[in-house]
Amino acid sequence: MTYKAPKGTHDILPEESAGWQRLEATVRSVMDRFGYDEIRTPLFEETTLFARSVGETSDIVKKEMYTFTDKKGRSLTLRPEGTAPVVRAFVEHHLGRGRDLTKLYYLGPMFRYERPQAGRFRQFHQFGAEAIGSADPAVDVDVILLFTRILEEAGLGASSVALNSVGDAACRPRHVAAIREALAPRRDALCPDCVERLERNPLRILDCKVPACRELAAAIPSAIDFLCDACRAHEGAVEEGLAAAGIWFRIDKSLVRGIDYYTRTAFEIHHGALGAQNALGGGGRYDGLAAELGGPPTPGIGFAAGIERILSVVDKPTAHRPPVVVILSNDADGEVVARRLLYKIRTVARAEHFGGEGHVTKKFRRANEAGARFAVILFKDEIEEVRKGILTVKDLSAGLQDQEKQRKRQEDEFLNELRALVKREG
Repeated sequence: MTYKAPKGTHDILPEESAGWQRLEATVRSVMDRFGYDEIRTPLFEETTLFARSVGETSDIVKKEMYTFTDKKGRSLTLRPEGTAPVVRAFVEHHLGRGRDLTKLYYLGPMFRYERPQAGRFRQFHQFGAEAIGSADPAVDVDVILLFTRILEEAGLGASSVALNSVGDAACRPRHVAAIREALAPRRDALCPDCVERLERNPLRILDCKVPACRELAAAIPSAIDFLCDACRAHEGAVEEGLAAAGIWFRIDKSLVRGIDYYTRTAFEIHHGALGAQNALGGGGRYDGLAAELGGPPTPGIGFAAGIERILSVVDKPTAHRPPVVVILSNDADGEVVARRLLYKIRTVARAEHFGGEGHVTKKFRRANEAGARFAVILFKDEIEEVRKGILTVKDLSAGLQDQEKQRKRQEDEFLNELRALVKREG
């Protein structure tokens, strides 16, 4: 019997891991500079957490969640997105106590049952950030700047920000009423899901992927046309802040995002290289979410980005990292000494041991082909010297024939040199 990875999942192979590690390191570095601390939430949560926060009429809750019943009959769901678990943890552990603004970030797998396609998997990976505790539009600007900074340092050029406001509890009812009024005469042209949405949550129609519904949605009133004075002022301040920071953006009146907890600011970042499905990620403000999950009313804003999607458009680093040092031996007595020395060298640098029988020339050639910078020679004549802390080291960067690059080194001196080299070259 032959086993394969489940449909919609994928193995991250060794030659791909370097790209993942570089992107993750970039995320952690930028998050740290912007003052965000990492949080790690469970891979599964109570199902009602997502039903209440994401929205019972959303596609995520209705169609895409991996939900199961545990041995005690409790309904649990593999997390389909990261914001609800982070806000749940914020409320549960009182993370906002003593702080005006709590800034958190996460990296990890998410799970949604949907049709696999380019850059979209059933197990996929995201990084995201949540700034909880302030309704100031300057925080919205800072979160968008954080997202764009990560993408820039990850090597993505030509990305663009799409911005909208979806209003709040004060002005959204007027927009919902306008959608119902506009689409009621065209009810028969809607897909079955949107017929239900028209009654329960008309805003979800704006996020439908069915072409006929998208065509109808393009002609109905936009949320931004119904904003109250407070939401309009907030939106204007966000636009001014982005412009002052030199971030190019465009207003997309059709942008609502696929999750019910958003209020006011909604945004996505797009990249042309991805084709029709060109969103690298997005987010928005969720000022009512903490209260919905049982906490005190606490405003917040965040974003999430798809790691697979970003990696599909950035340059890939060299997957294989060669050893810095190779120890060469061909004597049984040298094997024990080599293992001790290998362990010490690996405390500071990547190293391998090429032992066993074989001609000296072939071993040097093998070390050179492996891409090693140095070869530590541990043949029969060198064993006693190594035991005394004296190494015979050949610098392979000058080629195998340069005998002047082979010299005796004190072990501690050589380890310090390796430590400095690794620090300098990363």
